[in-house]
Amino acid sequence: MYAYEYDEKMSREEREASLKQAYGRPYTEVSRLVRQADPIRLIAIGAPDDEYDVEIGAILPRLLEATSAGDVHQIVHEEFVRCFDGDIAGPPEIYAAMSEEIWQTWKRFPGAPNKAVPADAARRPRG
Repeated sequence: MYAYEYDEKMSREEREASLKQAYGRPYTEVSRLVRQADPIRLIAIGAPDDEYDVEIGAILPRLLEATSAGDVHQIVHEEFVRCFDGDIAGPPEIYAAMSEEIWQTWKRFPGAPNKAVPADAARRPRG
């Protein structure tokens, strides 16, 4: 259902429009949560509101893999480390509350195919 490809040649406006088209409300909500948390403190020092769109564009497709808030926490921290490096991104703990909110938000959307998958579903015998 969701499809987005990052193109570094895109302007900020094109990237935001592409994310909105690919993800709709999930993009809007996750973007809001990341901006509010501002884990690198870039918004606080005057960066534009779309400063984290590259990270959000990497996080959203990976949410399809997530089956828990812990998975989201790992995904979010990995993407911030990938984009900013470990020293700037900081420790995983600063992403915990934001990741929990992202998971709770993600589960509300009908296109989130993993929202109802119990964590142990893969271990259950089929029969």
